[in-house]
Parts: sequence; structure tokens; C-alpha cells
Amino acid sequence: MTMVRRFLPLLVLAVAFAAIWASGLTHELTWAGLARNRAALSGWIDTHPLLAGAAFVAAYTVSTALSLPQAVLLTIAGGLLFGTVVGGTLTVLGATAGACILFLAARSALGEGLVRRGGAPMATVRDALRKDGFSYLLALRLIPVFPFWLVNLAASVCGMRLAPFAAATLIGIVPGTFVFASIGSGIGSVLAAGGTPNLSVIFSLPVLGPLLGLAVLSLVPVAWKKWHA
Repeated sequence: MTMVRRFLPLLVLAVAFAAIWASGLTHELTWAGLARNRAALSGWIDTHPLLAGAAFVAAYTVSTALSLPQAVLLTIAGGLLFGTVVGGTLTVLGATAGACILFLAARSALGEGLVRRGGAPMATVRDALRKDGFSYLLALRLIPVFPFWLVNLAASVCGMRLAPFAAATLIGIVPGTFVFASIGSGIGSVLAAGGTPNLSVIFSLPVLGPLLGLAVLSLVPVAWKKWHA
């Protein structure tokens, strides 16, 4: 019974992922689908702004918790439909909530058992994350080259606490999220012409450089502790 309780949250997420994938809903989450439904979605948002915002946060939460591959598209859709500021804010809320759900599910199923099997090396990693997990995770969140779902799972199974995980996620994803949301706010004509947005801007030096700088700064407290010790 204990084993069932441990793996039940992760099993629920796996079943939900399979159900959504089998339903074909993910096939609608494409650039063509966004262009096709943009007018209808915009009209509904204008009529029910609060409900639409809540629905977007819920959809993004589910997408993140299930690690669906359409996260970037949803972020850009948020900018397109709600504008940079509102869309970016809704995305940050949904992504943080979904990451916490996956974090807790993975920790319930894998966390303590994996730490015990990992022996001394895993215990060392766990202790480091418990002491300075916020700084480490913040650095990873600021650099948008690490898979979001993989960082969620790694932090969970290594024994990081929920509070610093949620805080580092909430703060760390803000810069990259608003870059993508700003792209979304200006791609209406691109989608109308049947094109797709150019996302390589996130890896350009003017954008990636400051993010790398912020990531390095987030590790300064860790370096200071080690040097002072």
C-alpha cells in the first residue's frame, strides 16, 4: 500500500499524458492551429478576460506538469493573445505551478529511494542542494538551454526542498519567459501569412549574454560561502 501511495501521483501524471496525447489535442497545439484559432480565442478573451486568464494558467500548469513539448508555443501564444506583460505573467504562474506538481510527484515516487541507493555521492549532492539549492536552481532557470522538465526531475530526486525550488523557478524563468512573450506579441502578421516565428533570438548574444551574467551572479553567494569557509 505504501508503494502504491508513493507512485500514485507520478502514475496519474503518466496516465493524463497518455490520454492527452491519444486524444489528438497536442496536434492542435501548432503554429498553424494557433493562426487558425487566433480570432476566435481573441474574441473569447475580450468577452471573458478573467476566465480566459485563469484558463490559460490552468492549461500551462497541466502542460508543464505533464512535460508536454509545446511549452514554447504556449508562451508565445500567451504574448500573442494577452500581450507581453499579462501573457508573460500568466505563463510564469502556470509554469511555476506545473513545475511544483511534477516536483512533488517525482519526489514522492523516486526521491528518498534514489538518494538511499546513491550512497555518499548522492547524499553530498542532496546536502549541497539543501544548503544552496536556490542559487544552483536559479542559475539553471536563467539559462534557457536546459530542458525544463529535466531540471524539475533532477531537483526533485536530489532532495531539494519545495520552497526554494518554487522561489527559484518563479524568479528564474521571468527573463526568458518575457522574451518569448514579447516575440508572441509581434508575430500576428507572421502567423497570418502562414509563417513561423524565428526563435533563434533567444540564443543571440544580446539576449543570452545578460542571462548568462545573471546566472553567474546567482552563484556568487555559493562561491562566497565556499571561499569564506
